Amino acid sequence: MVPPSKKTLVTAGAVGGTALAAAGVLAFSFLTAPPDIASAPNASHPLCGDLARHYPPQLLGEDRTEAKGAGVAVWGDSTVVLRCGMKSPGPTTDLCLDVNGVDWVLRSTATGGSRKTLITYGRDPAVEVTVAAEAATSAGDTLVDLGDAVKAIPQTSKCV
Repeated sequence: MVPPSKKTLVTAGAVGGTALAAAGVLAFSFLTAPPDIASAPNASHPLCGDLARHYPPQLLGEDRTEAKGAGVAVWGDSTVVLRCGMKSPGPTTDLCLDVNGVDWVLRSTATGGSRKTLITYGRDPAVEVTVAAEAATSAGDTLVDLGDAVKAIPQTSKCV
C-alpha cells in the first residue's frame, strides 16, 4: 500500500477541520437560538408595537434577548418573559397591585411553582409578564422597570 501524499493529508485535515468548525457553529446556534414563545392572541395590535419601542434593555440585571414570537420580549435565559396582546382580565378576586400607576393582577390560576405570572388590569390589549421562580422575589422591580413602557397602552379601568 502506498502511503498518502502530503497533499492528501493536508486536504483531509482541512476537510476534517472545516467539518468540525461547521459542527461547532451549528451546535452553538442551537444553544443560542432565541426562545420560541407562543405569541398572545392579539400580539399584532398596534399598541403592542408602541410598547415594544419602550422595552427596557435590562430587567433584573439580565439583558433583553431576541425572541421568535410576535409581541414577545425576553430578558436573560427566559428569566422574564413579556407577551403583549392578551385579553384583559375581568373582575377578579386575585391579588391586584398598583405599581407606579399600572395595575397588575397576580394570576393565581396561572402561577405555578416555577414561574410567577402577572397581567395588566384595565388595559386593552393586556400585557402578561412571567418571572422565573428564582427571580420572583424581585418581580416588583420588574414591574417598576416595565411601568413606563406599559403606559403606552391606555388604562380604561382600575383595580378595586
